[in-house]
Amino acid sequence: MEAISDHLQEHLRILFVGYNPSIRSGETGHHYASPSNRFYRILFQAGLTPRLYKPQEDRDLLQLGYGFTNIVARPSLTAAEITPEEYREGRLILRQKIQTYWPGVVCFVGKGVYEQYSGRRGMHWGSQPDPVVEGVVEYVCPSSSGLVRMKLEEMVAIYSGIKAFSEAEMGN
Repeated sequence: MEAISDHLQEHLRILFVGYNPSIRSGETGHHYASPSNRFYRILFQAGLTPRLYKPQEDRDLLQLGYGFTNIVARPSLTAAEITPEEYREGRLILRQKIQTYWPGVVCFVGKGVYEQYSGRRGMHWGSQPDPVVEGVVEYVCPSSSGLVRMKLEEMVAIYSGIKAFSEAEMGN
């Protein structure tokens, strides 16, 4: 199964970074495509999108200034299948993407994604001190996977915090 395409452009408001695509995303070519994934519902309920988007519309979010990538490109059933070598390579590639496209906010969709990227542990939800790429807001949110047992309302509250940073970056 092939990797799905990143959706990137310069000066994004928010770059969403996942672990890696799900099998369903690999099959459809769209980010967060698993029927059990709550990503688009969370964005809408957090006030980040004006309406509820579908995975097939992921590319349309570029118009809102939102991009998508993953720390590892290879689709898998779970993040547990990702090898240390894939994380090492992905960490370098991700840093290069951030430095090339220079988003205002990099939202890590899962603490583990940020741990793999930054090499840090024990972080809190939200904006992180001492970003890996200086000048970029690094924001950690829960994974939107249906495997995560956090209540939707709690997740929405955490994602809602991104708005203040993305609006500040855009001068709104």
